[in-house]
Amino acid sequence: MNYRRMGNTGLKLSEIALGSWLTFGEQIDDRLATDLLHIAYDHGVNYFDNADVYADGRAEEVMGAAIKDLPRESLVISSKVYWPTMKGVNGRGLSRKHIMESCHASLKRMGIDYLDLYFCHRYDPETPLEEVVRTMDDLVHQGKVLYWGTSAWRGDQIGRAVGLARQWGLYSPSVEQPHYSMFVRARVETSTVPAAEDHGYGIVTFSPLEHGVLSGKYNDGVPEGTRLSQDAEWAKKVLTEERLALSRELGKLAAEIGVSQAQLAIAWLLRLPQITSVITGASKIKHLEDNLGAVEMKEKLTPDVLERIETILGNDPTAIR
Repeated sequence: MNYRRMGNTGLKLSEIALGSWLTFGEQIDDRLATDLLHIAYDHGVNYFDNADVYADGRAEEVMGAAIKDLPRESLVISSKVYWPTMKGVNGRGLSRKHIMESCHASLKRMGIDYLDLYFCHRYDPETPLEEVVRTMDDLVHQGKVLYWGTSAWRGDQIGRAVGLARQWGLYSPSVEQPHYSMFVRARVETSTVPAAEDHGYGIVTFSPLEHGVLSGKYNDGVPEGTRLSQDAEWAKKVLTEERLALSRELGKLAAEIGVSQAQLAIAWLLRLPQITSVITGASKIKHLEDNLGAVEMKEKLTPDVLERIETILGNDPTAIR
């Protein structure tokens, strides 16, 4: 495993992280979740991502149980706050009340004393940004959070939060967690990356395989037992003919250079030095081990291969057309 500094902080994250969205407490049983986490840890993964809304809090409980036998100081554990998780009109958003109560609830569910990373899961237009920044700063001073960040915020929104924090001498956001893949790249490459360079925060990405499409497992149809085989409406949105055609071409290229298609998709994200870590999910051990292999496959992404990928995708948002 390789490790990268999270922006201008001293914290180092594994290039591949293990996330719990749609798997822990939901798609897989607790035993398999624990096995996946421990296998990832044995392969050098130190960053494990979660959120209070995943599986209605069960994902945090499962992860908390899974890490009990591991040295806490060797782990980077994250959670998030924003979406409705409590009753009443104040049970969502980024008000001081909801952030504080949600942080306490996440710590309790996971059985830990602090979160290494705590993300604002979306931007909240109904809460003054000053309130958000001051509340996160308080959590850091209380020792309940070590670094705070944002998820799916625009570069200008993060920039305003950084500006307010610097103006008042508060802890500023240190990391952004955006959706980033071969299919979804415009915001990250034209907004998030330039802002990260300006403000010094790290970037950890989610959904690198677009619900499995970029792994190639749907290139020849929808296998029984897969996530998309059980949700026709979701499959209709994700498995478009355009995406499948591109995936098949990427699969041919991956086979030609001797990597799996999933490894190609993950390694391609790590081509950008501003990306600190790629959060992956897995419902099977073989999928996890394949994803982890992307770290060793980066050297195969030569300039020629990268150019061929761009030709296949045809969606470079920075290209002059």
